[in-house]
Amino acid sequence: MTYAHILVGAGQSPASPVVRRVVPSDLVDALARGGEDFLAMPSHAIFLCVIYPLIGMLLIGVTFDYSMFPMVFPIVAGYALVGPFAAIGLYELSRRREAGLESSSLHAFAVVHSPSLGAIVALGFLLMAIFLLWLVVAEAIYIADFGYVSAVSVRGFLHGVFDTPAGWKLIIFGTGVGFLFAALVLTIGVVSFPLLVDRDVGAAVALLTSIRVVAHNPVTMALWGFIVAALLVIGSIPLLLGLTVVMPVLGHATWHLYRKAVEPDPNPRPDYEPRARPPKYAADFPSALFPTRR
Repeated sequence: MTYAHILVGAGQSPASPVVRRVVPSDLVDALARGGEDFLAMPSHAIFLCVIYPLIGMLLIGVTFDYSMFPMVFPIVAGYALVGPFAAIGLYELSRRREAGLESSSLHAFAVVHSPSLGAIVALGFLLMAIFLLWLVVAEAIYIADFGYVSAVSVRGFLHGVFDTPAGWKLIIFGTGVGFLFAALVLTIGVVSFPLLVDRDVGAAVALLTSIRVVAHNPVTMALWGFIVAALLVIGSIPLLLGLTVVMPVLGHATWHLYRKAVEPDPNPRPDYEPRARPPKYAADFPSALFPTRR
């Protein structure tokens, strides 16, 4: 796969998907449709998304060394920055259900045969870089307020954050910077990954289309960002386990939001997976995981 293909897709010239006006009622409908997808495929969604909170708890576990404890909140808050990429299998399941195709948990991995795979991976690396940059910035903000002194206990750390001027400065400034990171990821990721699952347009075109959607619908997209943030906070209680429901619903809803925000492709590509029966025997699993392209 060439670099040009990763950036602009397979066409002779970069495609320019047509964006639509999106209103708040469209967000409600997208969430409702996302819930319907989850109820229709709950075992598949949980199979995919239970790994999300498990990895989150693993990352938090690393911080239980008191010297790393100040990074708990940045990790929990910033982990959602890679959410658009983590939900890639959910977009595929929603795409298949919408098209009337069979949808099993293994079908979520059919995306590895997408002609857009290189672009999807490229944007995934971009989100991971943003996440790591957020952790570096969050640690720098903490050091600027509290220095290099490690927390001696959870109680002492909480006292320093909530009962001192330096702590409130950390909360206000850190929240403001975190908002900027979240707004950046929302802008570049709100429709880019679903678009790449749907079409072979390349990473650059997908990213620019996502920016155009946000620029065309600033208030509605800001409301969507607030809804996502609120649901992720709710899903993070307790111990991120609620994300096993919140994450798949939001993932499916993001697919339907993409459908509302971007005009359908007038020349849709053929599906990249054969419409075969779900595997019933162990010998069937290799072909199910790695189906041949049509």
